[in-house]
Amino acid sequence: MNVDLDIANRKANQPRGKPPQGEGNAIARYFEFNKYRTNFRTEILAGITTFMTMAYILVVNPLILSDAIFLNEPKDLFAELVVATGVSAGIGTLIMGLVGKYPFALAPGMGINAFFAYSVVLGLGINWRVALACVFVEGLVFILLTITDIRRHLITAVPTSIKSATTVGIGLFLAYIGLGGATEVGGAGLIVANEVTKTDFGSLAQPPTLMAIFGIFLTAFFMVRRIKGALLWGIIGTALLGWVLGVATAPQGFASIPAFPKDLFGAAFIGLGGINGSNWIDFLAVLLVFLFVDLFDTIGTLAGVGMQAGYIDENGELPRANQALTADAIATTAGAVMGTSSVTTFVESASGVAEGGRTGFTSVVVAGLFFISLIFTPIFEAIPAFATTPALTIVGVLMMASITTINWEDLTEAIPAFLTIFFIPFAFSIAAGLSIGLIAYPLLKTFSGKARDVPIITWILAAIFIARFVFMTLRFG
Repeated sequence: MNVDLDIANRKANQPRGKPPQGEGNAIARYFEFNKYRTNFRTEILAGITTFMTMAYILVVNPLILSDAIFLNEPKDLFAELVVATGVSAGIGTLIMGLVGKYPFALAPGMGINAFFAYSVVLGLGINWRVALACVFVEGLVFILLTITDIRRHLITAVPTSIKSATTVGIGLFLAYIGLGGATEVGGAGLIVANEVTKTDFGSLAQPPTLMAIFGIFLTAFFMVRRIKGALLWGIIGTALLGWVLGVATAPQGFASIPAFPKDLFGAAFIGLGGINGSNWIDFLAVLLVFLFVDLFDTIGTLAGVGMQAGYIDENGELPRANQALTADAIATTAGAVMGTSSVTTFVESASGVAEGGRTGFTSVVVAGLFFISLIFTPIFEAIPAFATTPALTIVGVLMMASITTINWEDLTEAIPAFLTIFFIPFAFSIAAGLSIGLIAYPLLKTFSGKARDVPIITWILAAIFIARFVFMTLRFG
């Protein structure tokens, strides 16, 4: 596979012919630094980079969930949600690092949190505690699916061309996220909404937009000069300049005591007792949607980022897939107990992989930073969205390399791959893009007389996706 992406400093600046630093260390042996040609410095930098690109979740997730979680008396709910978000992300990522041994980070998923807040709680009128109970049950179902090996087979069922397309689609998705965002809240604003043309180029009169452009070229300079930690230095440099020029608000403090989520912790168990004859149908409907979105978002991310890092083997399988999926399932369950929506593997993990992270130690670093961040929240809250734009954009560039592995001469491979690439960013959903690609793949193979080339499990997966679209259309419109 031509997916080494240079492979984004895979050698970690090791002198040719010399073993990585610390290969005799117990930690290095456990994470197989020698096998992956990496070292502590590379893994730590990769972990910091991944954390910096996804630290926004500590602020964004509480903002979204606080619109739907109501308490009877005024409390510092936002602070509690920050802790719930950070702890659930730290637990999931730590398990991923220690058990799955992959450089993949987890946190409450974007999109699914909005569905939780606006469709389930506010739209259907389901009590937020019952909604958390739904997430808790979802996590238990995922653990069962992982133990029975079903989830691992679902990853294998994704054709290689769709895996490659997912990698490309995720890259475009990351760049789309980074380049967009309202400048009023610190977003780059390079891509803005337009009623006539759908989207448009932003205004260069906006300081955050200029900061984002500066950051992209600064990071690109670091990358082409092969400076280790280029993505991280790009984030830090852009944020510092924004603070100095007053484009973004500088940190208002250094540290603060985290607030234990006493009003959220265990609310899912209370929610289980709130299931009754009037809401059990809605409960099952929401549970199915949570299952669909979380399951296939995770599969898409593991397949896409796994291929970027070179983990997918010649049989199209991700080694230790069950361990990685177990981490995801436990994290979702733990997150529900803490008081947050579904936890999933984050596509921003690609930024750490691009920085050279290849082992679970990268995830251990990310997990540690999530826990530490609960004390230093004022600093991380001050990092503006435009400062992460350069990293997300450059990672998008790197992930485009997978497009060369798709057979564009074979339309039965090219069309499903294109649909996957197109819909991931523009439908703003990895699950949606993967769904459409996997539905198109077996159909086009059948149209061309190659139905026998499609494994039965891929047909089953396509049928599940069709059922997902039908169900969501009938239930949610």
